[in-house]
Amino acid sequence: MVWQLRSATPDDLDAIMAIEHAVFPTDAWSRESMLAELGNKHTHYLVAFDPATPDRFDAYAGLLAPRGATQADIQSVAVVETARRRGLARTLVQALIAEARDRGAREIFLEVRVDNPHAQSLYDSLGFERIAVRKGYYQPDNVDGAVMRLEIPSPVTRPAVGQ
Repeated sequence: MVWQLRSATPDDLDAIMAIEHAVFPTDAWSRESMLAELGNKHTHYLVAFDPATPDRFDAYAGLLAPRGATQADIQSVAVVETARRRGLARTLVQALIAEARDRGAREIFLEVRVDNPHAQSLYDSLGFERIAVRKGYYQPDNVDGAVMRLEIPSPVTRPAVGQ
């Protein structure tokens, strides 16, 4: 499967909230909070979809990164169950890292549930390091959140082969 990514808009709120409630049934963001995120000039949200069905999203992800700030935060990454374990979350996180870099960030942070080993493994593989634990961060489940940090690498440019 090949997904296409595009910037999310407030018009995507219903579809994003459907994913949010499916993926995070006990601690989903409120509709009002998500709408504020989608309309905030300091955030960047993406949706992912099959180009054959552009009105049906398989994932979304969001970033808080004010232009010129040296730090950014991944707000959320959510992939529907049928699209998991195929690299979509990795693609979304890499796109958010690139956007944070473009906005001037030099490091990026996130929180991940300590009971989500798949997400933790993804972030580990991308070079994030655990720097703290927020006790009871995810409510109402009272699950700890691991705080992770990535020093954003500089882009690497290489000459074309055979040139």
